[in-house]
Amino acid sequence: MPSPQRARAQASAISSGKPVPEAEAAPTSRLRALFDGPRLSPGQRRIAQYLIEHITEAAFLSITELADRVGVSQPSVTRFATAVGFSGYPALRERLQSIALSTLASAPDAAEETRPNELQAAVDAEIDNLENLRRDFADPEQVIEAGRALSQSTPLTVLGLRISGSLAEYFAYAARRIHPDVRLVTRGGSVAYDALLQSREAGGSWVLAFSMPRHAHETLTALRVARRAGLRVALITDLALGPLADEADVVFASGTGSRLVFDSYAAPGVMSAALLQAMTDADPERTQARLDEYEQGAEQHAFFLKD
Repeated sequence: MPSPQRARAQASAISSGKPVPEAEAAPTSRLRALFDGPRLSPGQRRIAQYLIEHITEAAFLSITELADRVGVSQPSVTRFATAVGFSGYPALRERLQSIALSTLASAPDAAEETRPNELQAAVDAEIDNLENLRRDFADPEQVIEAGRALSQSTPLTVLGLRISGSLAEYFAYAARRIHPDVRLVTRGGSVAYDALLQSREAGGSWVLAFSMPRHAHETLTALRVARRAGLRVALITDLALGPLADEADVVFASGTGSRLVFDSYAAPGVMSAALLQAMTDADPERTQARLDEYEQGAEQHAFFLKD
C-alpha cells in the first residue's frame, strides 16, 4: 500500500481534465472497508456515514468544519480518527483525500470544458480556505490584540521549523522593517533552545510560531521550552486543537491547501500579513520612522530596480 503522501501524488497528478479509468474499488467500498472493522460509538458512526455520503467535499474539511457539519465536538473527530486506525485527524484526512481525488478523477459524464482539472481544484480549495479566513476576520479583535503584544515584545522571536520555515522567514523579513529587534529561528534542537532562552533574557515576552503539516516533534518541544522560559506563544497553524495549540496562548488556525502532493499556504500567508498590519497599527509613529529610514537606505544603496 502506498504511503499517504505517495497516494496524494498519484491522485493529484496534473491532467487535461479528461476522465480517467475508474479506480479498482468504488469509493464507498473503500470507505466502508476503512470504517466497518472497528467498533464505533453512535457519534462516530455519524461521522463515518457523513464521510461516506459526502467524501468529495468532506475530505478537504478542517477538523472544526467536519465537527460542525456532523454536529459533534472536535475531540470526537480526533477520537474517531484514532478508532479507525490513524494517528490523528490529519493522517485520516490524507487517506480520505486520496480516495476523494480518485473519485473526482473517475467521475463520469463530466463536461470537459466545465470540469476543473487538478490545478483548478487546488485553487478552488485555497479559495475556500480564504473564505473561511475572511469569516474569521469579521471580528478582528484577536488579531489586533496579538499584533499589539508582538509589537511590544523586544526582542520578538519568530519560530518556524522544517517546512514552516518559509512562512517564518517571510514574517521576520517584513517585521524587521517595523520592529527594532526580530530574531528568526528556523533550526530546532539546542539551537532553538539557546535562541529562545537568550530572547527571554534580553527582555522578550512573545514568540510567534508557525507549524504547518506535517507537525514536527521539535516544534512542540521548542514551544514547551519557550513557555518554561516565561515567553508567551502566538501560533499560526492549521488546527485549533492538539498538543501544539495546548502550548500556545493564542492560536490562529488557517487552512492549508492539500489538493496537490505538497501543501500550499494562501490562508496562512494572509494571516501573517494581517498580523504584520496589526503590528504596524499598534505603534504608527515607530512604524513610520522605521519605514522612512529604510527607504532612505534603499535609495542611497540602490537596493531595487527602477520601475
